[in-house]
Amino acid sequence: MVSRLLLIISGSIAAYKALELIRLLRKDGVEVNAILTDGGAKFITPLAVSALTGRPTYTDLWSLKDEVDMGHIRLSRDADAILVAPASADLMARVAQGRADDLASATLLAANAPIVMAPAMNPHMWQHAATQRNIRQLEGDGVVMIAPGQGEMACGETGDGRMAEPEQIFEYIKSFRAAGPLRGRHAVVTAGPTFEPVDPVRFLGNRSSGKQGYAIAEALARAGAEVTLVSGPTALEPPRGVQLHRVETAQQMHDVVMRAMPADLFISTAAVADWRPSDASDRKLKKRQNAEPPSLSLTENPDILAAVACHTPRPALVIGFAAETGYLLEHAQEKRHRKKVDWVLANDVSGGAVFGDDATSLLLVTKEGTEQWEHISKKDAAARLVDRIAAAF
Repeated sequence: MVSRLLLIISGSIAAYKALELIRLLRKDGVEVNAILTDGGAKFITPLAVSALTGRPTYTDLWSLKDEVDMGHIRLSRDADAILVAPASADLMARVAQGRADDLASATLLAANAPIVMAPAMNPHMWQHAATQRNIRQLEGDGVVMIAPGQGEMACGETGDGRMAEPEQIFEYIKSFRAAGPLRGRHAVVTAGPTFEPVDPVRFLGNRSSGKQGYAIAEALARAGAEVTLVSGPTALEPPRGVQLHRVETAQQMHDVVMRAMPADLFISTAAVADWRPSDASDRKLKKRQNAEPPSLSLTENPDILAAVACHTPRPALVIGFAAETGYLLEHAQEKRHRKKVDWVLANDVSGGAVFGDDATSLLLVTKEGTEQWEHISKKDAAARLVDRIAAAF
């Protein structure tokens, strides 16, 4: 758990949210040092920041007193993690280039602690090719991004670029493991069922609860990974420290997963519908007296696991789940070869077993052989799987 955090506040109207974030962190016992850039100081004052941190607010790379007392090197060394919130397009660009022309960029260049950024900017600035290129460079350098949300901006425009809310950032930092074995790795996890609409009221679905996928996503985050969780409809609380994307259909899940690429690791725990109605009605289908029931024509859904296994660049480790009702080993081996994945975890769901339960039994199938995990909680299964993943990396 992070106990000492360095917070860098750069130039964005979202700088006011940093004050609430500091309050949440301090209330939870986190020691916060803060750097306020020139741009950030246009929106909030050093006095306001210091009133909440209980410490001096650092602003100037060339301050003789600050460099003697603390210094940008020690500022970065004394932190378990460094958080930039808000992270402006300008600061991200300068850090991506390795510049060190102010206190914030010099501290980030000298850092040996994990760096997390929560970007905030106009939607067109966020979508610009230069910004996206800088983000890819920063992520390649090991910086973790807390993706901005969508909403109305101070400029009056609407779209992606709104900084994540302080509560979301706080929850991520709260669960962040500075020395996790998967730090710097990006994992994409799918979980839960998909609902394929028949009409506005009815759908084709399955019994998946999402518990195993959510447990795996949480275990990955605890191990330091940046986790994107793509979830079908569930009643579960989002895991801490995870970027959650909610979807309903297999096609929506496929599209979100593809946008989340590239990734170091992909785990497909979702029970994705193989087929969907080819002509979903836009009106409720009515039962007519003495009339034949309607027939359903089905069309095949995209195969998300196979698509990721063939993606360029391919994740270093692709893991699938197989819910079977017999011949567990044979079906798992066949699925691993057919879909060109690295590992398959299979379980027997005969009679609806496992779905919604807190416990499971799994058969892990890899090219090296098999392992049987009998009568284990889904949280323990997730922890065991993450240990295996960390060892593989």
